[in-house]
Amino acid sequence: MKKYFLPLFMFFVFETVAITLWLTKDNLFYLLNFSYIGASIALGLFLFIKKYKHARRVTQLLVGMYMLIYLGVIQNENMQIEGFWYYLFTGVFEAATIHYAVAKIFGPLVFGRGWCGYACWTAMVLDFLPYKTPQQPRKNIGWIRYVMFVAAFVFVAALFLAHVGNIERIMFWAFMIGNLLYYVIGIALAFLFKDNRAFCKYICPITVFLKPMSYFALLRIQCDESKCISCGKCKRVCPMNVDVTDNSRKRENGTECILCFECVKNCPKNAL
Repeated sequence: MKKYFLPLFMFFVFETVAITLWLTKDNLFYLLNFSYIGASIALGLFLFIKKYKHARRVTQLLVGMYMLIYLGVIQNENMQIEGFWYYLFTGVFEAATIHYAVAKIFGPLVFGRGWCGYACWTAMVLDFLPYKTPQQPRKNIGWIRYVMFVAAFVFVAALFLAHVGNIERIMFWAFMIGNLLYYVIGIALAFLFKDNRAFCKYICPITVFLKPMSYFALLRIQCDESKCISCGKCKRVCPMNVDVTDNSRKRENGTECILCFECVKNCPKNAL
C-alpha cells in the first residue's frame, strides 16, 4: 500500500477541505466540488502508478473541463484572477476567493505548482500542442506576468471606482473573453517559441501567487544522487526547464515544477 500513499494523501487533503467548507459555509456545493476535484487528482495519480501513459491528462481534462464549462460557463463564475479581485472587493469569501486560497495561495505549500499540471484549463488545451518539451532556450521575459497581474487588479478596481453597474455580468464576459485571449496567445507563443508551456512561463498572472508559495512545497521531486548517472534526460523532457537533479530549494526553475512526472517516467535509473 505504500506506493498508493500519494493519491490517498491528496484525496484526504481535498476531502478535508470539502468537509470543512461544507460545515462552515453550510453549503453542500463545497463538499461535492472539492470531493470531485480530490477524487479526480487521486485517480490521475493512481493511473500514473499503474503506468497508464495519459494519467495526468485524465485528471487535467476532468478538472479543467469541470471548472471551465460547469463553474465558468454554466454557473457564470469568473474563476480567473479578475474574479478573485472582484470577490475581494465585495468582501465575500466565496467561489473564486476560496478557489484561489485552496489551489493557488495556500495549497501550493503542500502540492506546489500541481494546479498547473493537473487542473488549469488553459494548460489543458496547450498540452495538446506538439511542443511538449521545449525546443529553444528559456526566454528572459517572465516580467510580463507581473504586468498581467497588475492589469487584472487595475481593471477590477476601475470598475468599482467608477461605480459601474451590473459588474457581475461584466465579470462573466471578462471570463469568456479573457479565456479566449489566453488560448489565442498561448497557442501563438507555443508555436513561436516551440514550447507548449511558454504561456505559463512568461504570461500567466496566476504564477505571481504560485511561485513564492511553491518554494516551500511539501511535495517535491527528489533525486537519489547515488543512482543518478547525470545523463541529463530529465532536464530535456521537463516542460518547465526544472533541474530536478538538484535537491535544494534553490534549484534552477525550482518553483516552476508542475509535478507532471515526465522526469520520473523517463529516468533510465529510477533515480527520481
